[in-house]
Amino acid sequence: MKTIFSLFVALFVFVSAGYAQKGVMKFAKETHDFGKIEQGKPVTHVFEFKNTGSDPVVINDAQASCGCTKPSWTREPIMPGKTGSVSATFNAAAAGQFTKTVTVTSNAEGGQTVLYLKGEVVAQGAAATAESPASKAPKKSTKTSR
Repeated sequence: MKTIFSLFVALFVFVSAGYAQKGVMKFAKETHDFGKIEQGKPVTHVFEFKNTGSDPVVINDAQASCGCTKPSWTREPIMPGKTGSVSATFNAAAAGQFTKTVTVTSNAEGGQTVLYLKGEVVAQGAAATAESPASKAPKKSTKTSR
């Protein structure tokens, strides 16, 4: 009877350990919209996350969906309660709408997280004109008298 009880306890311990919480990557946001960006000028966004789990998180890899996006990430283990980041630089070569992904592979719960970059690439000079609120507001003229 002691042997059966001991086996039951051992089985319970192994099952409980298997369900223990791992490291958890909790991103502030998983999608970034650049809006209108100028053609030929690379843009970068940093996705920050917090390890809300009980084990350290180690990012093994970050793969971009194309060669126009270059990811970089925190290389050292991110301890529970601490923050890390994944940075993505998009080289805006072709005009038009875009949606790019960066797939982050780690030892965290779930294993992979997909981050999204989106926006619209416009011709050089058009981005500043399109985004500038001063270009849309009527100009005020002031006269000084002497």
